[in-house]
Amino acid sequence: MKDTNEIIGLVAGIFTSSALVPQLVTTIKKKKAQDMSFLLFIIMLTGNALWSYYGFKKDDFPIISTNIFSILLNSTMIILKYRYKNNK
Repeated sequence: MKDTNEIIGLVAGIFTSSALVPQLVTTIKKKKAQDMSFLLFIIMLTGNALWSYYGFKKDDFPIISTNIFSILLNSTMIILKYRYKNNK
């Protein structure tokens, strides 16, 4: 049963983490990010970091891996926010 729960956790985490991918692709294509909320990504980044820490403490691979993926996506959006902040 643990294997099934890990698979469900991993799939759920992948779907949740991947929710940002369409916005990331749109931002890169349009090279515009001035309407994106910096605070949103800081809050998400903090939450993902805490979830990752929690995952390491529990030795839970699905929590660790999907939240590290989210950290990478949110960090990329923060970088793009500053890179494209003056593009209109």
